[in-house]
Amino acid sequence: MPERPIKNPKSAIKKTMGVIHVSGIRCYAYHGCNEEEQRIGGHYIVDIEINTDFDTAALTDDLSKTVDYVEVYEIVKKQMETRSRLIEHVARRIGDALMNQIERIQQVAVKVTKFHPPINGDVEKVSTEIRKSR
Repeated sequence: MPERPIKNPKSAIKKTMGVIHVSGIRCYAYHGCNEEEQRIGGHYIVDIEINTDFDTAALTDDLSKTVDYVEVYEIVKKQMETRSRLIEHVARRIGDALMNQIERIQQVAVKVTKFHPPINGDVEKVSTEIRKSR
């Protein structure tokens, strides 16, 4: 069946919604429930997925019209410096901070991965992921 032409193409396209990934943010932090984790720390990776309208940025090539990766990184780094017992708590704090500080974000997913958790077994990593939206 042939496609029907759009009568008014400008009105058919509303926004250019997109996804921005800031992946593999490496951090050394002091999160954990046991005393040793809180004292010696461990390696973490944070992955961020942001849904936003970057139509104007895509048209104008203007950084101020989209989400700045540097700002995302700085927010994540600051939240990772605040000690927590649970990585679920860390992920929630990061999501809240991103949503509160960057108005352009419509939805965010935050994944926090902890390497070599103190489990009685051979476990490379554990992760938790949260999603928040406006």
